[in-house]
Amino acid sequence: MSEAPAAPAKPNLPEYSVSEIAFALKRTVEDAYPFVRVRGEVSNLKFHSSGHVYFDLKDDKASLNAVIWRLTAQRLKVKPEAGIELVCTGRISTFPGSSRYQLIVDHVELAGLGALMALLEQRKKKLAAEGLFDPKRKRKLPFLPDVIGVVTSPTGAVIRDIMHRLSARFPRRVLLWPVAVQGENAASEIARAIAGFNKFGPGHKLPRPDVLIVARGGGSLEDLMAFNEEIVVRAVAASGIPVISGVGHETDTTLIDYAADVRAPTPTAAAELAVPVRTDLIARSLDLDRRMLRCFSKGLEDRGRHLAQLARVLPRADQLFAGPRQRLDQAGEKLGQGLRQNLLVHRRVFIEAAAQLRPAEIQGRIRLGRERAGALSNRLDRAHKARLAEARKHIDGLGRMLESLSYVGVLERGYAVVQGEGGKVRRSAGSVVSGEKLTLTFADGQKGATADGAAVRAKARPKVAPEGANGRQGKLF
Repeated sequence: MSEAPAAPAKPNLPEYSVSEIAFALKRTVEDAYPFVRVRGEVSNLKFHSSGHVYFDLKDDKASLNAVIWRLTAQRLKVKPEAGIELVCTGRISTFPGSSRYQLIVDHVELAGLGALMALLEQRKKKLAAEGLFDPKRKRKLPFLPDVIGVVTSPTGAVIRDIMHRLSARFPRRVLLWPVAVQGENAASEIARAIAGFNKFGPGHKLPRPDVLIVARGGGSLEDLMAFNEEIVVRAVAASGIPVISGVGHETDTTLIDYAADVRAPTPTAAAELAVPVRTDLIARSLDLDRRMLRCFSKGLEDRGRHLAQLARVLPRADQLFAGPRQRLDQAGEKLGQGLRQNLLVHRRVFIEAAAQLRPAEIQGRIRLGRERAGALSNRLDRAHKARLAEARKHIDGLGRMLESLSYVGVLERGYAVVQGEGGKVRRSAGSVVSGEKLTLTFADGQKGATADGAAVRAKARPKVAPEGANGRQGKLF
């Protein structure tokens, strides 16, 4: 009788389901690595619609999956970007659904200053390619703004420095929009402040600023990162109000320096760029006023000198009217001769015509001729009288002008002409020599006098009729 086959022996190893082994490994990995810092380069970066961020951290030999949950991603100071090197802090866990392990990230920081500079350089190239740093976009600052908007911390020394400098140069109205200048919320607050100032307009309870100052004091590159964020740079570039960037010290440079209309090395320098110096403007105004008065006075002097020069070259009154007077006399003589000659010509024509007529016709023609001759004679007489009256009126006008220019009128007002020996006119007391014989010409005659150095003793001379008494103007000198 054959024996039955023996049953196979059961193994000593416990048996797990797939889920049991997956979750056992998950607990083991999480217990072994509850808190780690991993350094690597970001690749395969993906921002999911749910708000989670997925990426890989890699070096030259390995790659590690990483995930940042939505709430953690919202409060991160440094956002992951492809190609940069990060130090991620978190815990190692596994994802049972795909049998892979991953790093759950709680905190992200740049891997050293070099990585931060690389990030800034990459961001700078990106924004420059969009034209946000184009010099053609920059606007000229207003010469003297009425209202200045300041975006900075309300508790730091920056706002005090700005107010002190504005008060010393040219006091203006200042509107402060308080913001955090570093930290997780700094970038969003600064961007909202710039956009908020640009929304001011008609109907708003506060006036719209004419210029904006975005400022903070010095600090490390990490401290100034809020002014390197895209949201801040884009807000500055989109501002309808000219922006002055005054972030850090003179050696510090942020990305908003390239987007701002004017970059100031310090917050104090930003205040100096915003307003001119009031005392300098007053001094300049006074200088311009003095220059204007000086130019006006010089112009008057030049015109007075030119007028005096023109007066010296003008001819005397008798010379001015000598030519017209002579032409008038000649015309008067020719007028009488012409009238007589015209009468003789017409009489000869009349006699020749009368010789050809019959007696009756001659009598009629004679009568008509006489009537016509009488009419012509009357017309000739009227024309002659009218011409003489017009000439007399013209001569009277010239005579009145001559009298207005004659020195005799001046003498009649009480003045006298002082002449020395030889007839030379003495125009000043200094030109008279003591003991010199003088001749004083008045409107009605002349008197002799002798200068004694203190007073003038008059000596009577025969009365001489003024040279103008015969109808002609005498000589002044």
